[in-house]
Amino acid sequence: MSSIKIAPIFENMEYGSVPESDAIARKWLKQHKFSFGHFIRGRWSTPRKSEWVEIKSPVTGEKLGKMPLGTKADVLYAIKSSRKAQKSWEALGGFERAKYLYALASLIQKNSSLLAVLESLNIGKPIHEARIADMNLAARYFYHHAGWAQLLNSKFSGYEACGVIGQISSHDSPFLMLAWKIAPALAAGNTVVLKPSESTPLTSFLFAELCQEAGLPPGVVCIVQGNGSIGAEITKHPDIDQISFTGSTETGRIIRDVTAGSGKDLTLELGGKSPMVVFENADLDSAVEGIVEGAWLNQCGICCTITRLFLQESIAEKMIQKLTHRMENLCVGLPVDKTMDIGTIISREQFDKIDSLVKLSVEEGATLIQPGMDSCPKGLFYPPTLLLDVQPASTIARTEIQGSVVSAMTFRTPEEVVLLANNSRYGLAASVWSENITVVLEVASKLKTGMVWINSINMFDAACGFGGVRESGFGRYGGREGMYSCLKPKHVKSLPLYKESKTKLDVEEHTPDDVKSANNVEGCGKSDKPLSAQIIHVSEDSSEDIYNAVKSASKAESWGISDKHFRAQILYSIAENLSSRKKEFRKHLAQITKMSFLASRREVDESIHRIFTYAAWADKYDGDVHCTSSSFVSLAMKEPVGIMGIVCPDESPLLGFVSLFAPAMAMGNRSVIIPSEKHSLSVTDFYQLLDTSDIPAGVVNIVTGNRSVLTQTLAEHDEVDGVWYFGSDVPGSALVEKASTGNLKRTWVNNGRKRNWFDRTSAEGEEFLRHSVEVKNVWLPYGG
Repeated sequence: MSSIKIAPIFENMEYGSVPESDAIARKWLKQHKFSFGHFIRGRWSTPRKSEWVEIKSPVTGEKLGKMPLGTKADVLYAIKSSRKAQKSWEALGGFERAKYLYALASLIQKNSSLLAVLESLNIGKPIHEARIADMNLAARYFYHHAGWAQLLNSKFSGYEACGVIGQISSHDSPFLMLAWKIAPALAAGNTVVLKPSESTPLTSFLFAELCQEAGLPPGVVCIVQGNGSIGAEITKHPDIDQISFTGSTETGRIIRDVTAGSGKDLTLELGGKSPMVVFENADLDSAVEGIVEGAWLNQCGICCTITRLFLQESIAEKMIQKLTHRMENLCVGLPVDKTMDIGTIISREQFDKIDSLVKLSVEEGATLIQPGMDSCPKGLFYPPTLLLDVQPASTIARTEIQGSVVSAMTFRTPEEVVLLANNSRYGLAASVWSENITVVLEVASKLKTGMVWINSINMFDAACGFGGVRESGFGRYGGREGMYSCLKPKHVKSLPLYKESKTKLDVEEHTPDDVKSANNVEGCGKSDKPLSAQIIHVSEDSSEDIYNAVKSASKAESWGISDKHFRAQILYSIAENLSSRKKEFRKHLAQITKMSFLASRREVDESIHRIFTYAAWADKYDGDVHCTSSSFVSLAMKEPVGIMGIVCPDESPLLGFVSLFAPAMAMGNRSVIIPSEKHSLSVTDFYQLLDTSDIPAGVVNIVTGNRSVLTQTLAEHDEVDGVWYFGSDVPGSALVEKASTGNLKRTWVNNGRKRNWFDRTSAEGEEFLRHSVEVKNVWLPYGG
């Protein structure tokens, strides 16, 4: 027997190969004869005339199985089955749905080894990450949302299921993505038609079997395999009530455009260009490990991967040395080997894209560091890569790259790094490292992202929302905010539709002479000082006025971080000023709308009440503290959306205006408002009242004119972060949603439905506040 010499191992610290047996997965594949179909109405469906494609391993190129590409007929059958099952599934009640979700969670845990090996074979993910991270978190999602199903009626009173949700997933962590999408949807009472990525479908087949084993009612979960054309069929089908999409920003734009005006809700989880910021007083060794985990593990195969590294100048050289040394010791190889840190890129196309971007960066002046290049195996293995001397305007600093490539840049001050980190069209996640808690929290508050990890990286939990802002999409998965993405207010379905498709009015006819003469009305009104709060423009189809109003709003950014008590005081002041002039407003409103004096009195009185309501909410619509399953807490901070475009209805012209601008203002947004086209006079004299309330300049901006022209300009503007449309017509909602695709701004539209602005159930309250904020989850270490 040969003896093993231990001493040299302690010297060179080399590891032997520790491969995970893939026998369990290969046995499962063999049981299915390496052939899979669609899962519809609780059973397998194998179309006779479908085109079949091979499922290959990116590691070896070997065939793992085959599947049919779905057809339009398959999609129709799945949607019909899901629609048939939805009402009865919702009617089961939260307790019964919770039992099914709990059963699915238990089955995921029971089959975690098989799921992990299948995932590793199918996408090249390191086996330890697939098992420890993905499968545990997937089970956690089903357990957590079993609880939400049980508590649904008490915690989400006034809300109901959306209906049938079409879910389209990407190749990134496919089983975890499946859990993120399906668990909250089922908990809320929805049914699901899922299209997994055609590149990584294996674990979705196994999940279908788990649904059968759990006894899930037929049609509650349908899975249709196929390429992008199947996703398109799901997206445009009228019996789909909501689309949940994970993928590229470009495809997200197409989905936004295709669904515009359809009434479908969207949850879009798109691209990312996440920054990591390291200050000079950070624990540098921990930060190095953070970069390794956040940038190179999983081959940057997730959209929130760290791809931009910002180092404070004083420690940049030291960090690069530490990082280079750590890169030399990263193991790249077969993902089923437990000792491997990095697996494979998903496809040759993705590999070539990564390589071409790296070469382009070198041509643009970047310095390439690839210490593991010589030892990197052949195939779709890409070594961990660091690019130095990268400029903020370079291609690699702006372009999403799903590969193990990090671009390093330096900074001097917190103010500078905030500007650099926010210099991106994306806004998914960020990581900030410093031992100074004041610095990290200040920077975190200014970063335009949906998530910020403090002295940590890649923290996920079912109790905490996941999602981005800007062109990283909108909507959330997980937590309380994720549940809202799967629900809709019950009152919406009872709202009547507008009968007229469009309001045709002569704007000049409704414009007061004293305002016509002042295109920019600074200096008008009772006050001797210039108007501080708003610009009022009146023009014939002029888009320039919108640009000027947005420019004014952009200068009032400090309103979003102003003291919430101060915002409340301003709103109370507006209400008090309106109350002191209520007789004047009642008379004026009756004159311009031809309503009775009693009706005008009711509208003015309710407007005063509504402003008081949002003044009360201004410092009380708190964030949440999510208690996660790790030694962290997540602060769900409710931050203003930013610059809001608001289009008001013709009916109840004063109350409709107040009901929309007040919640947006209370939450710290700056607004560009298009008031009632028919009764603009009801609002244009409101500017004097606002001016006497000492609103900071640019917070409220009012533009009157042709509603459709001004609305399109507002929705297309790249500096506008969100648009609410409550115009008194049907086509306006589609116009807003189509025009918003440029920067994928948040939209909230009425889809041609008419609200009763006197009904406090549908025209006042937390629904309006929720649409006034973005939830940013800030992860903080807490406990041991």
